[in-house]
Amino acid sequence: MAQKVTIIGAGAVGSTIAYTLTIRGLATEIVMIDINNEKAHGEALDIKQGLPFCPAVNIYSGSYPDAKNSEIVILTSGVARKPDQTRLDLAQTNVNITKTIIPQITKYAPDAKYIIVANPCDILTYQFYKTSGLKPNQIMGTGTLLDSARLRARLAEYYYLTQTNVHGYVFGEHGDSSFVPWSLANIATIPIIKYESSIQKKDDVFPPLDYDDVENYIKKSGSKIIQEKGATYYAIAASTCHLVDCVDNVMDSTLTVSTLLNGEYGIDDVALSILCVVGSSGIKSHLIAPLADEEILKLKRSADCLKDIIKQLEF
Repeated sequence: MAQKVTIIGAGAVGSTIAYTLTIRGLATEIVMIDINNEKAHGEALDIKQGLPFCPAVNIYSGSYPDAKNSEIVILTSGVARKPDQTRLDLAQTNVNITKTIIPQITKYAPDAKYIIVANPCDILTYQFYKTSGLKPNQIMGTGTLLDSARLRARLAEYYYLTQTNVHGYVFGEHGDSSFVPWSLANIATIPIIKYESSIQKKDDVFPPLDYDDVENYIKKSGSKIIQEKGATYYAIAASTCHLVDCVDNVMDSTLTVSTLLNGEYGIDDVALSILCVVGSSGIKSHLIAPLADEEILKLKRSADCLKDIIKQLEF
């Protein structure tokens, strides 16, 4: 259990993360910071009044000095994405917001692990690496952690299986240039391409798995949810809290989070998602999973898409 977590941004995502941390008992102290102090106070108070039914936690609104001694800082601040807007369209606006936050929060929480949730996640993660002065292991974006969860949920739904039996990842940008390295996807250690032929008693008949359709489902889910209900926050909150739990765990985990690459797969000077070893010290290592040649090309194309945006931004 993390002792102290600071959440910057008390909008739908930030407040849902605070609520999820509370009901899961993942922190003993939660500080909520927002430019709208009244909103942060209201969200913290609303959660606080349900504490008799939750694990013990001290949750309150505050300002940057209150972040002192935080073990984890979660950044959710930024302008929300519209239904017809890509995450990268938000880039300069949210870069400017983050530019004002970085010196204030790092002054009071220089040793914390930083989880970047706000979009465009990879761009803001890169910004933190380049401008915060923090150690590389301290910084991670949620990246394709949610995308990978969407992949597992879709495959589990398709094959009528519990999601814990399905393993697969989304690599690259948390956005339109992401892709599924299908060579790594499996069900109960059986490669996904061989799963149906491995079923001995075929009571259920499955149509051929449409890989493009699955990837399109992953990429379009966020926009569809925004169009239908106005914002996405439950699944990203669950993903972020899982990451908090992994960072705070005594045992390491392997997750697709956004980090700065330094030559992995021939890619450098850009933040995007590949498999990483995550533990109590933050990012412990990158994992160089054995990708097919065409998958490496897709990863490089995703990196190039992000680099093209970075060239146009002012950090």
